[in-house]
Amino acid sequence: MTGTERPRFMAEINVVPLVDVVLVLLVIFMVTAPMLYRGLDINLPQTATNTIKPEQRVVLTVERDRRIFLDKEMLSPVQLQPRLRTLRLGNPDVSVFLRADRDVPYGTVVQVMDSIKKAGIDKLGMVTDPLPEERVR
Repeated sequence: MTGTERPRFMAEINVVPLVDVVLVLLVIFMVTAPMLYRGLDINLPQTATNTIKPEQRVVLTVERDRRIFLDKEMLSPVQLQPRLRTLRLGNPDVSVFLRADRDVPYGTVVQVMDSIKKAGIDKLGMVTDPLPEERVR
């Protein structure tokens, strides 16, 4: 090179970082897209009265060691009925879903169900796991 020539600049774009960014964005969109599914977009008619009332649902869990949780709050068996009664007074249509470990004694589950009924809550559901497909038949 002589002193009169100017250095040449590359006129090409380096696409490697661009491809990296595009692949990262693709992965992000692939992961988040299933979470964005809301259903079908339709225009609903408007009414003055609402026919469906929002329902309060709580999950009551009885663990293997007989610890009782109302949602994520740990309660003693003595605290359970007053706490459920307070929930019912706040919302008379409250629903309770009972999750009990399969190793919890039957009597303990019955006592918890009795506390729910004594608190005046009529909507009680039992949470179970479905059987595997081969064991259903």
